[in-house]
Amino acid sequence: MSSNAKINNTPSLPTVVLFGRTNVGKSTLFNKLTERNFAMVSKIAGTTRDSNLGFVSWRSKSFQLIDTGGLLDIKYLSGKKKLKEIKSGININDIDQKVQLQVRSYLKKADLILFLVDNKTGFLEQDRQMALLLKRFGKKNIILVVNKVDSPKDRIKTAEFYKLSLGDPALISAANGSGTGDLLDIITKKLPPAKNKTEKNESAKIAIVGKPNVGKSSLLNAIIGEEKIIVSPVPHTTREPKDLDALYKDNLFTFIDTAGIVKKKSKTTKNELIKLGILKSLSTIKKADIALLVVDISEDVSHQETKITDEILKCGVSVIIVANKWDLIKDKDAKQCTRQINAKLPFVQWAPIIFMSAKNKTKIDQLLELIIKVQRARNKKIDQDELQKFLQSAVTKSKPLADIKVRGIIKKTPPRIKLKRLEQIATNPPTFSLQIDSKFGLRDNYIKYLENKLREKFGLVGTPIIIKVKLILGY
Repeated sequence: MSSNAKINNTPSLPTVVLFGRTNVGKSTLFNKLTERNFAMVSKIAGTTRDSNLGFVSWRSKSFQLIDTGGLLDIKYLSGKKKLKEIKSGININDIDQKVQLQVRSYLKKADLILFLVDNKTGFLEQDRQMALLLKRFGKKNIILVVNKVDSPKDRIKTAEFYKLSLGDPALISAANGSGTGDLLDIITKKLPPAKNKTEKNESAKIAIVGKPNVGKSSLLNAIIGEEKIIVSPVPHTTREPKDLDALYKDNLFTFIDTAGIVKKKSKTTKNELIKLGILKSLSTIKKADIALLVVDISEDVSHQETKITDEILKCGVSVIIVANKWDLIKDKDAKQCTRQINAKLPFVQWAPIIFMSAKNKTKIDQLLELIIKVQRARNKKIDQDELQKFLQSAVTKSKPLADIKVRGIIKKTPPRIKLKRLEQIATNPPTFSLQIDSKFGLRDNYIKYLENKLREKFGLVGTPIIIKVKLILGY
């Protein structure tokens, strides 16, 4: 059965779409206007595949900005064929064809289009064709933007773009930011008012990570309820992180689809774009609150997934293991599969596992509820009196042992350790200070024991727990 989760993709803000040929500087302008280095920039044509989505605020107005993939073939925009006919003729392995269809979809929904042209290459016939097609599309709200006007002498050449009959062009240099303030002034004047004015609360950042082709993009599309991310059997279809905001039961999430992570020595990392995408994926994990570790349950958990898990734990990020492609399993024994996953990923046995099919959109609502639960656990603040009672109970059930082996001290009877105080000093993730009366320290396995008991007692599901031991002699 498919999910009935109700997701609101923040439709209240006006949508501005960046459009133009490949390599005219759309991603550079996107990064400049959103004030973050999110979209991958390269001289290689067709670098941007999935559209980047970001938010811009300027002079008390906000809008959603979409950086589309560069148009390679005009026929997908022309509308001469019906969309169903075009889709039926698409090769699922041809990613460029899917990019073009996604561009067309965004243009149809746009409130405002920034038609970007390149001053360095000058006026091209493809620019003229695109301008004509935008007009046939019925789009009147178009701003012509001439990019790469890097110096005053470059302005002379811009006159040729008046041939497009789109009015006075906005002259900018996305690389150095020249003219972008004036462009934002023009945009905000042309924007329609927001449909619903809602305050944008702090969102939970959720990174979708895993190896190539485990179904990360399919999962995000299933959650959002639209094909926002291009899906293909071809490995490394997603080249750069893509974030999408979604509202579910008054909870604001920012989902980030990342490029598939492979070994550093893999042959695929010789490709400049794939290597850059992997580095951005690893950087994304550091900024996330929760990582959805997507594994292909029809295959064994690999060593690469243990490495990804290790990266997640280093960053102190909460974890939910998404066992995807559950529809491919004939004998569905969730308990046996759970044991197999835990055996391969022993350091995150505390992470909840959900068995689902992104392709069939099953258990999406259960996943969203689990994300809410993990996020609440991550930010939970525990009362001090409750922590002291917990500590007394834990010590009664299992006596603490001194860490004497590390110091090379040999004794028949280890010295007694007194645990004096357990105090929560931070959230996101839950962090505790444990004061002990001992010069020897505390064994790691006892700290793990306390972590497990904290999870059990206070419902700290799916989140790492940090316990910092503080030695206080003669307390």
